[in-house]
Amino acid sequence: MGVCASTQTPLTRNPKCGVKFPKQQQQQQQLLNLDSIKVVHMDGFIEEFSDPIKASKITSRNPNFFLCNSEQMLIGSCVPSLSSDENLQMGQIYFLLPLSLAHSPLSLPDLCNFAIKASSALRNIQSSLFR
Repeated sequence: MGVCASTQTPLTRNPKCGVKFPKQQQQQQQLLNLDSIKVVHMDGFIEEFSDPIKASKITSRNPNFFLCNSEQMLIGSCVPSLSSDENLQMGQIYFLLPLSLAHSPLSLPDLCNFAIKASSALRNIQSSLFR
């Protein structure tokens, strides 16, 4: 025989599909909003854009930095820089990195550091949503 336990979690309806989700799950989905673009700065600040934007709009305000897509960062490879005319894609997370990293192979500690910065920044957004 096993033990069975349940909890009551408030449900909210997702207007896009009509499926009911636990309220906390819906808030997390809003946090990871796939209808936005997130740019993580090296100081942990996250910019979020709800409309398409070109890389040049961000790099022109940050001349000593370049943008890269978080999904294209590979250990042992140089971090690929987005071209200035490239459109940032909805649902993606980008890093704004110093130019000094543009031609250096990415190490595991570097990648871990970037993941920690993004995670910390997202956690800060999440904590402000749940207050």
